[in-house]
Order: sequence, then C-alpha cells, then structure tokens
Amino acid sequence: MLAQADGSEGGPASFVGRHSELAALESSLGVHRLVTLTGPGGVGKSRLARQVLTRRTGQAAGGAADAPAGARRGRRRSVRPAAPPGPSPTAAVDGGGAGSGGGARDFPDGVHWADLSPVADALLLADAVADALGLADHTSRSLVDAVGEWIGERRLLLVLDCCEHLVPAVRTLAREFLAAAPHFVLLLTSRQPLGLPAEHVMEIGPLPYAAGAEDALALFLARAAEAAPRTAATPWSEERLAAARSICVRLQGVPLALELAAAQLTDHTVEELADRLARRIGALATGRPVQPPRHRALRTAIGWSHEWCEPRERLLWLRLSVFGGPFDESAARAVCSAAPLTEADVPPLLAALVAKSVVRRGGDGSYRMLDTIREYGAMWLEEVGEQDVLRTRHAVHFLALVRRAERDWLGPGQRAGYRRVGAAHGDVCAALDYSLVAEPARALDLAGRVGFFWACCGYLHAARAYLERALAAARPEAVSRAVRVRALWALGVTLLLQGEKEAAHQLAVGCEALAMTPGELHGAPEGEPDGDPRLALDAAYLLGLSHLLDGRPLAARIVAENALGAAPGTPFDSPARLRCHLVRVFALTGMGLFTDARAEAEVLRSGCVAREEYWTRAYADYQLSLICLLESRPDASAAHARAMLESKRELGDSFGTALGLDLLAAARAAQGDGLGAARAYGTGHAYWQAVGHPQRGTPELKAVREEYERTARGALGDRAYEAAFLEGVRHGQSLRARPHPRET
Repeated sequence: MLAQADGSEGGPASFVGRHSELAALESSLGVHRLVTLTGPGGVGKSRLARQVLTRRTGQAAGGAADAPAGARRGRRRSVRPAAPPGPSPTAAVDGGGAGSGGGARDFPDGVHWADLSPVADALLLADAVADALGLADHTSRSLVDAVGEWIGERRLLLVLDCCEHLVPAVRTLAREFLAAAPHFVLLLTSRQPLGLPAEHVMEIGPLPYAAGAEDALALFLARAAEAAPRTAATPWSEERLAAARSICVRLQGVPLALELAAAQLTDHTVEELADRLARRIGALATGRPVQPPRHRALRTAIGWSHEWCEPRERLLWLRLSVFGGPFDESAARAVCSAAPLTEADVPPLLAALVAKSVVRRGGDGSYRMLDTIREYGAMWLEEVGEQDVLRTRHAVHFLALVRRAERDWLGPGQRAGYRRVGAAHGDVCAALDYSLVAEPARALDLAGRVGFFWACCGYLHAARAYLERALAAARPEAVSRAVRVRALWALGVTLLLQGEKEAAHQLAVGCEALAMTPGELHGAPEGEPDGDPRLALDAAYLLGLSHLLDGRPLAARIVAENALGAAPGTPFDSPARLRCHLVRVFALTGMGLFTDARAEAEVLRSGCVAREEYWTRAYADYQLSLICLLESRPDASAAHARAMLESKRELGDSFGTALGLDLLAAARAAQGDGLGAARAYGTGHAYWQAVGHPQRGTPELKAVREEYERTARGALGDRAYEAAFLEGVRHGQSLRARPHPRET
C-alpha cells in the first residue's frame, strides 16, 4: 500500500512517509540537548528536520530547499535574501500585547535555522550562527563569546544544517555552547556525527522500497506528477508500476535520486527510464569507488541526469556551481555567459535545469543548487579547468553588485540595493576570500565598498576581519588612494560601532590626512579619481562621528563644516556629503542649538522622503525626536521616533531600532504614559541585548534616558514598572526570534 504523500523528501512539495523517524526525532528533542541526523547526501536529513519543526511550531522552518540565504554570510553564512519587513517594534508598546516568544512551547525563545552549506570557512561559522539567532553583535569581543553569552539562560532550539564540511569547528562550538547554556538544544544534520559524548545520533536511511513498504514508490509517483502532470495523469498500469518499482530498487530508495529520475519523465517514459537505468547503473568513473550502494545510487542518478542534459546545459550546470548560495538570473548571466554561452542562452538553459530538478527555484524567484548537485558540478568545473576563470568572474560580478548598491544609495533603489547586498553576503565573502589570494587590490576595493553596508546591518565582525585582512594584503603601490581611503573609512566606522573609540579616532585622523594628500596614485577605479572631493567628505564624516561619540560636538561641527565648505554643493550631491550634513545636525543638537539643528534636519528629512532614502531619513527623525523632547514637545517627539523605527525596520537595523525605542520610551514618559514608556524601554532592552552591549548613542541621550526612566518608574511604582518592562522585553525577544528583514 502506497504511503500518503503529505510532504516531500528532499523536495519542495509533499512529504512522504518517515513516520517512525519523525516520532523518534520529536522524542529525542525532548530528551537530548544535542541530536545529530546523519546519513548520505540526498537522503532527506534536512527535509526531515524541517518537517519536525513544522509539526512542532505550526510554521514552515527555513532550509536549503525552500529558503534563500539572506542574510549573513554565503560561501559562508546563512544569508537569506531579505523579505518584506517584519512586525513593528512599536506594536506591543502601542497596543499593549506582548509576543509569546516565537516558537514551540518547548522552546519559548524560538527555533532558529542556520544553513551551513554555503559556509566554506570555519572562521565564518560563528557569523552564520549569530545571523540565525538574529544577533548583530556590536562589540569587539570574540563573536563565539558574544553568541554564547547571548544564549545564556534562553530556552531555544538551534538547527545547524549541512555540517559535514565543518565538523571540527561545529564540534568545538557545540561543546562550548552546551556547557555555557543549560537550556540550549542543538539539532544538526551532517553526513558524519561530531563524536561528542553527549551526542544522540540518528542515522537516516533511504526510503523503504521493498514490496509492501513502498514509500520510495510513493515519492517517485508524487514527483512524477509534479514533473510531468500529463504523463502522470495516465493510469498507472501494472507494467508502468513495475518499471517505477525497478527504478526505486535501482536507486536504493534515495529521495534525491528518485526526484532526479522523476524529472526525466518530461522527455522519457517510465519504461525508458527503467531500461536505461538497468543498463547503465554503476559508480561514476571518478577513479574513486563510491560505497555503500546508496551512495552509488545517488551518484549514479546525478551522473545520469548529467548525461541526459544537453551539452550547453551541462556547461551551465558546472558554471553555476561557483555560487555558494542563492542567485538570480542576472547573476547567472553575468558569471556564466562566457563563450560558448551568451547572455541570451542562460535563461532558457536555466529553465531547463530547473525542469530537470538540477536547480531549485525559490518562491522569491531566486535559484539554488542542493549541495550534492553543486559538488558534482564543481568536480566537473575543476576537471575542465575553468575554476579560476569562473571565480574571477564571480568576484567581479559581486564587486559590481556592491558598486551598483552604492550608486543607488540616494534614491528609491536604496532599500533594494541594501537587501541585495545582504542576500549576497555569502557570495560576497566567497569573492573576498578568493580575491585576497588572487587579486588583493580587488579584495580591498570590495571590502571598502561593502564595509559600510555591513556596518549598517550589523555584520561588524565580518566587516572588520575582511577590511583588516585586505589592508594587510594589498600593496600600497597597487591600489589607488581612493580605494585605500574608503577601506580605512569603513574600518573606522566599524571600530566606532564596536566601541573602540580611540582606535577609530586614530584611523579617522590618518584617513583625513591621506584624503587631503596632494597628488594621485595609479589604479583608481574608472570614474573615481584620487582627487574626488568625496574622499575628504568621507574622512570628515568619520572624524566628526568620532568627536560626537566622545562628547565633542563643537569639534565635530568644525570638521563637518570645513569639509562642506571646501567643496560647496547641495546635501544630496553624494552620500558622503549627506553624511557630513548629518554630522553637523548631530553637532548642533549636542551644542544646544536646537533651532538650527531642527531646520537642517527637516531639510534633510524632506529630501530623503522625496528620494525614498531611508538611512539618513531615520537619523534625521532621530534628531528631530530628540530635539522635540528637549523642547518639551513629547507628542512630536513620539511621532518622529515612530518614523525612525519604521525606517529602521525597512533596513533591518537592530542598533538603530534600539536607539529609536529609547527615544519613543522617553517621549511616552514625557506624555505621562508610564506604562507605554516601561514597555518601550523593555522592548529596547531586548534589542540592546541583540547588539551585545549596554545602551549607547551620543552622550546627550544618556541623560535623557535616565531622566525619563525615573519619570516612568515614579509614575507607575517599582513593581508595576518592572512588570511592564518585562512585558516589553518578552515582546522584543519574540520579534528577535522571528525572521528579520535582512535574514529572511
């Protein structure tokens, strides 16, 4: 009797069978703190884990087959392209309801998924875990320490999917986290276990394919119906069923192998498939025996699919293997269209590979290869000697992607560019890793350009590591002053956000001196001469920001005004000029010149609204909120704080969200709403925890926080204040447990 198709093994549709494994895994998660699903590639480990989490939480769990990487980190990272913005942090503050914790009842602090398949370097493992947890750490301590401390007493489940290539690093991480966090539960999928004493190993085998236990046949028929609806609609005669059963036996019930076989029904009958497979089954001629039989079955099915692809489809397959995470059609055209393939050839060939289940297409239109299929393509890529050429094209493409996001910063393309950079995080890291060895000058250019994006969305550890490595690797005579100034500037911003003010200030001084140095070095990117006034404006922004955070608003104002005066123009001539104007607004506020600060902030905000620019707009609203509060206009202050939070929600900025919530809380307290203030302070506290340090900001904000916290506490009394504060904390934690705009 055929199993009911209620979910797909290794595929995006239905899920078939696995009833005993589902029950065993659910039971294990209630007893053990470290559970590892092992088995060969393509057997369905990830799909089983997703199905269990879906059953426990009532929500679909993320994973390689059905969610793009977004976020942090591609040949590293669990980076998933950003989806529409998530819930507003002000929801509970305004409506009084707090979130429940965003997970199954056993895991009140959430269920979090990190796809490690694109993480090529063990050094990036902690980055991928932080991304999955929604932790945008803004400290200079070890990221492993930051993540461990953040988990602490939380009751959460973390799934690390596809660990086999990082086993030593995952073993170390698991040992540290399990020892430090008493309620932490870890579920792994891997082709081999970690070998830790506390590890509970569940080996996942193929689907049953013998007579009387035909889950494999049920899966094959389900996939056949999806791949070739007309063919599958024909009644299954005993002869056709016998052919299908023989395919299941030949392929040892391996789900991915069955799916690849079913995809061939678009061009062949099931009898033809069975006959060809019977004649050609065997290990691929790689010079290495593949054992046991289920491994051979999968390799056979992949090789079989490869054989049945047209030559140009095979060529695209091997070239696509250079992508570590999800990619779009434009990326495929840019990277893979070298002769004999043209850009016009790529879309139909890509569609053909999707039809053959070689490439998966996500709901957002992105594409992705499963690990085992990508590994096969990479093997052939190395065989034909195109590896270096493709990796160079890959690096050049992602440098162009970041440049395009820079060009779009001041207009309606800002959000889309910001999200593209976030979604491509892993592949940008892969491009940097390759370029650091092959072309350090390109690595420095890319690191300098992407560094500010990463600093804005919380990838501070990655930004700092790559900038420092690139600055050390690139010979000064090989790069332009423009490239070096940009990299030093991005590193300085990163250090400031990590709280290393003295080191950042020294970098700012050096950056300014280099930007002002007469003469030019060779090698400036086309259209960006070393004498570009934007270099001095960038340097002034960093130096001015350094002064602001150290309580020197007059010095910040002088630096900004000198830079703006040296190259007259309008605020929206360039992002660098706009940032300098923003420094001046902050400085005027810090000096108590509220009328001047408000006038300039309103000009900036109005221009940003007209251009659909969100980053500067958020900080203009921040300043207007603070000014209104200091002028005893709490209603207007609350309105600007809300506007700031909406802009930060668009960009997925935890640090900015924390700042905005503190201002909203203060405005609420000034309005006489002690309950709303306490909730907002609690929600903000959850966001401050997510960035890994106590409340921060410009010095004048500290006094505002302290004053209005006292006001709210005095209005409510200690017990009521603490209860409302904790309600806000729970709400903030529930928001952090849900998919984040930059991580979805």
